[in-house]
Amino acid sequence: MDVIGSDTATGPAEHQRSWRSWTTWVPAVAVVALVATYGRYPPTWVLGVVAVVLVGAVLAAVHHAEVVAHRVGEPFGSLVLAVAVTVIEVGLIVTLMASGEGSPSLARDTVFAALMITVNGIAGLSLLVAAVRHRMAVFNPEGAGSALATVIALASITLVLPRFTTAEPGPEFSSSQLAFAAVVSLVLYGMFVFTQTVQHRTFFLPVERDGLRPLVDTVGGEDAHAIDDDHHQVHAAPPTDRQAWASLGLLLASLVAVVGLAKVESPAIEDAVGVLGFPLATVGVAIALLVLAPESIAAVRSAARDRVQISLNLAYGSAMASIGLTIPAIAVASIWLDGPLVLGLEPLQMVLLLISVVVSVLTVVPGRAKPLAGALHLVLLAVYLFVTVNP
Repeated sequence: MDVIGSDTATGPAEHQRSWRSWTTWVPAVAVVALVATYGRYPPTWVLGVVAVVLVGAVLAAVHHAEVVAHRVGEPFGSLVLAVAVTVIEVGLIVTLMASGEGSPSLARDTVFAALMITVNGIAGLSLLVAAVRHRMAVFNPEGAGSALATVIALASITLVLPRFTTAEPGPEFSSSQLAFAAVVSLVLYGMFVFTQTVQHRTFFLPVERDGLRPLVDTVGGEDAHAIDDDHHQVHAAPPTDRQAWASLGLLLASLVAVVGLAKVESPAIEDAVGVLGFPLATVGVAIALLVLAPESIAAVRSAARDRVQISLNLAYGSAMASIGLTIPAIAVASIWLDGPLVLGLEPLQMVLLLISVVVSVLTVVPGRAKPLAGALHLVLLAVYLFVTVNP
């Protein structure tokens, strides 16, 4: 039995048991590991332990984000996780660039990697899982289409235009152009959040298989429903305010630990990339894969429970937040960061973006998708990963 607003459908007893589970103490262990290793270059065996703790922190973040999502309901739950994961990405990029460890194109490579992973990877895998398990993935094209349109606009303004502007040599924005792009990104993201959470909230709720009527039409978790294996609605008690606040605190602790531990692991990632002879853009892909792990898990779990709209909310919401929040943060950070800030995509990346946009539009318009649609997106992700490693 699973709650529409999250992937954690548990009553008070289950929440009480989870309070004593690994999801409670893993964030604390991760924070301790961060304090013990931050600013150092630990030996290989320590990095291995840190990697295990990092994975545990990611999974704990997923759990606590789902508890908070259960309390606040959809589509607020998807928004919580999308923004939380983006905070990880922004913090990691700014930290690496401020320390001088990141290349001038690190922000571009990471944001574009996040875009391809979310639009093709998370969305594609979710559609495939839902379509295989339930014969057809069903979602609301009005909500998914609005999200996809915003993602396309943000990507075009911040990642494509710098390749064609002439105020600065190379694929860079001038200071005024970067400031304008940052403001526009925030405006677009803010308008979408208002649409998703206030004006047309029902467009972003899971829908019934025989129509577009939302399964949930309440704000918050008090009246949230669950669907059992036979697709019958049953009530599931949301967590209490105390449990939700506790999960919010543990979520923040997990996110801080993920950012810090990923920073600890980043030199090893860069060394591995150098040893293997891969391009520097591979570092951005590794960072994006790492920080998007919580959303990937949550989206696939929702898809398996026939709540594809939540999966698409997570996928497109993450892509949107990755661009709409990262670019403004980088714009502010560029005030004290030295060196160029390369944002314009390479021609090969723009071709992949164009193909992904066309396929995504054709996927979203019908409001339902066969397994083929998910497979197409996953193939595009595989192509992107391959040409990144072997351009």
